Amino acid sequence: MAYVTGEEAPPEGYAKPSGCPFCRAPAEAESLVVARGELVYAVLNLYPYNPGHLLICPYRHVADYTDLTDGETIELAAFTRTAMRVIRTVSSPHGFNLGMNQGAVAGAGIAAHLHQHVVPRWGGDANFMSVIGRTKVLPQVLTDTRVMLRKAWPAP
Repeated sequence: MAYVTGEEAPPEGYAKPSGCPFCRAPAEAESLVVARGELVYAVLNLYPYNPGHLLICPYRHVADYTDLTDGETIELAAFTRTAMRVIRTVSSPHGFNLGMNQGAVAGAGIAAHLHQHVVPRWGGDANFMSVIGRTKVLPQVLTDTRVMLRKAWPAP
């Protein structure tokens, strides 16, 4: 609920790197970062749709996909592909949702820093709990998920 109500947002918002969780995550010792590249990194979503829900983020604070450098675009695509392979190895999902929401009006919770979602999906993962109970049941703790994904991520 803190995410939905905005209670966790910094007073200055997410527009500046100092308030941006995607700018801070790579430097935080206890972050949920799974893998680091030269220009992008993979981090577990703090509010996952499903276990293993990863975000692929450029280190650079950039909002729009068209503003990525060629190198960032290539590494973001490669990390997305690797994330899918790693998640398949670790948890055998039946499919994936991939995507980015560009701008707040398009559903981006943190529109100021581009991030691509890699969401593993299983048959029946959207059930009565999310529809009737308005809650999501996640059978795995984020730190446990991070350990499993890190272990399976190939070395650079």
